[in-house]
Amino acid sequence: MTESRDHENCMCLSGEPYGQCCGRFHRGAAEAATAEQLMRSRYSAFVLLDGDYLRRTWHPRTAPAELELDPGMEWRRLDILSTSRGGPLDTEGTVEFKAYYRHGGERGVLHETSRFIREHRRWLYLDGKMLA
Repeated sequence: MTESRDHENCMCLSGEPYGQCCGRFHRGAAEAATAEQLMRSRYSAFVLLDGDYLRRTWHPRTAPAELELDPGMEWRRLDILSTSRGGPLDTEGTVEFKAYYRHGGERGVLHETSRFIREHRRWLYLDGKMLA
């Protein structure tokens, strides 16, 4: 399914083809080197309804017991507003973003600051704080 998208622009809006951007993470061919890369790949996983990837990249301490993705949710655009730390040599980082969506004919924006932690050389999503 995702291989057919490899040459299309990645839905995280990085400007890279999906196969060279988030697709390689989704397939397990590479690990995100930064918190921002993980944030972008998780956004793309929400677009693709890839719950397995979301569970794999969620810290076990904060991951929900069940994850139900809504196929009616249409994620439209991701804007990364700021990052703090989260580089290849850091152990924690934050990414502030806005994710624009459409659901049931209504438009909305999810504005969040997400926290990430790096354990055993892997970035994981820890939690997020919704912003107005």
